[in-house]
Amino acid sequence: MKIENEISLIVLSAGNSTRFNYPVKKQWLRINNKPLWQYVADKLNTFYPFKQTILTANKNDTKLYEKLCDYTIVSGADERQLSLKNALELIDSEYVMVTDVARACIPKSIIENLIANPADCTVPYLKPVDTVVYQNSTINREEVKLIQTPQLSRTEILKKALETDRLFTDERAAIEAIGGNIKYIEGSEKSRKITYFKDLNLPCLKPPSKDVLTGNGYDTHKFEKNKKMILGGIEINSNYGLKAHSDGDVVIHSLIDALLGAAGFGDIGEFFPDTDKKYKNISSVKLLKEVLNTLTYTGYEIINADISIIAQKPKLKEYKTKIQRNLSNLLNAQVNVKATTNEEMGFIGRGEGIAVISTATLKYKDWYEDYNR
Repeated sequence: MKIENEISLIVLSAGNSTRFNYPVKKQWLRINNKPLWQYVADKLNTFYPFKQTILTANKNDTKLYEKLCDYTIVSGADERQLSLKNALELIDSEYVMVTDVARACIPKSIIENLIANPADCTVPYLKPVDTVVYQNSTINREEVKLIQTPQLSRTEILKKALETDRLFTDERAAIEAIGGNIKYIEGSEKSRKITYFKDLNLPCLKPPSKDVLTGNGYDTHKFEKNKKMILGGIEINSNYGLKAHSDGDVVIHSLIDALLGAAGFGDIGEFFPDTDKKYKNISSVKLLKEVLNTLTYTGYEIINADISIIAQKPKLKEYKTKIQRNLSNLLNAQVNVKATTNEEMGFIGRGEGIAVISTATLKYKDWYEDYNR
């Protein structure tokens, strides 16, 4: 029996990569120009026309996933099983195939063999080739199975099996616990799981693209009396500041937009909405640091940034170098800061506010080079 057009796919990628021990989360490693989670989902969809494809993501990353793909994204949880339950709520096909993003090199033959052998749960496995010792006693290795994903399950049975507080490490264990029928098929060494950084020696994992990514940012704020003025994280000697929900640092706001634009992650308002009370009067340096942290774990490195401050007042000649040095230290990259007036034209020329234009360039963190170093 072979199933036709009744299968959905769930790719679990909500983990924190704590054992991976690398600045970039493993699900965000770039394979050419795609993050690993997208690479895995795209590759599996070339093997079979899944009815639905759902990816689980860390709750902080769901919107970032949605920016980069057309798949359905579901917020994950601390436990794999809870992430799976969240995704299963959206599945309406008879069968569902579940895999972990850490298995990046699954061969097409495994997918075909799973589909050709449906059961309550069909599971690929490997036989151990070495002697197996359990609690200081040698056991018969012929009775040992090294379980892999993806696993193919009947959707309704899997949902029923997960209606418990008991945690299982895979779908097979949950379905087996309620007496479901388990079928085993031969797995593949190519489906080895990426757990540690040293596990990246898999032939399907190509190095990241050398592309240079560019983003632009623009922001403007009106002046406000009796408020401290901060530009680029530096306090400016002035008896007025800038009107804003945060501290009004228009330089950093523009820079954040440029950085997010280069990464394809939207704009500052999506990350830090001015309707959120927790950002009231917040230091924009804190916002920038949060963005920098996001760029790091999602696999980007900053090359440089160029910033133009357009202001009739205050005079910024003595502050340009301080702003440049401060931002360069924060970004750990080359930053250039320019300041000009607006020749007394428009709202800037009338001394009503400041505008800033920023450009930032990024590249992908080269995990491949680090691995082979």
